[in-house]
Amino acid sequence: MNWKSLVNRAARIGVREGLRYLRQSQSKRRSGGRQRSDDRRQGPAGPTSATRQPREQSRTAPQPGGSGASYPGDYAGPVSVSYSPDLDGDADPGEIVWGWIPFEEDHTQGKDRPSLVVGRDGGWVLALMLTSKDHVPGSVGEVREDRHARWMNIGSGKWDAQGRPSEIRLDRVIRLDPSSIRREGAIMPRETFEHVAKNIAG
Repeated sequence: MNWKSLVNRAARIGVREGLRYLRQSQSKRRSGGRQRSDDRRQGPAGPTSATRQPREQSRTAPQPGGSGASYPGDYAGPVSVSYSPDLDGDADPGEIVWGWIPFEEDHTQGKDRPSLVVGRDGGWVLALMLTSKDHVPGSVGEVREDRHARWMNIGSGKWDAQGRPSEIRLDRVIRLDPSSIRREGAIMPRETFEHVAKNIAG
């Protein structure tokens, strides 16, 4: 084999190896670029889905106003009472309304019942609950205490469809969610309301 043959052979091998190397490097570049672009596409998606999940969970089932889930507890401060009933759709002091009243021992439970609006505490309506159960014998305006609460006779009114005499609890001022108030029942006579107000303060 002469030197020309050797040179030609070496040139062919060099070209072949060079082409193979070029192909391999281009292939790596292509696959690496795809992987990086895939990573770029997937990168934000990963954290976004991870951060979305807790937000979805934190939104789970907000309870309706009547559930008591967000009830801050009964009102314990001084009540600024003024008689200003106005059957305009809003709950005003002097009106007896129907709304969801949480049970004293468990605020997550309660029931719809009538109550007398006596004031406001921020966005909450302050009210005293009514009952048709007879805790206090005697005439309208009479106040008595039993083992658990302080009651006053307020007589009968349009708030009770059956016309039964009612009593009002004086020692528990309830916060009512305005959205839980179902309807206005009636207006309490001013004289009775003022007697109630005096006994809340006292």
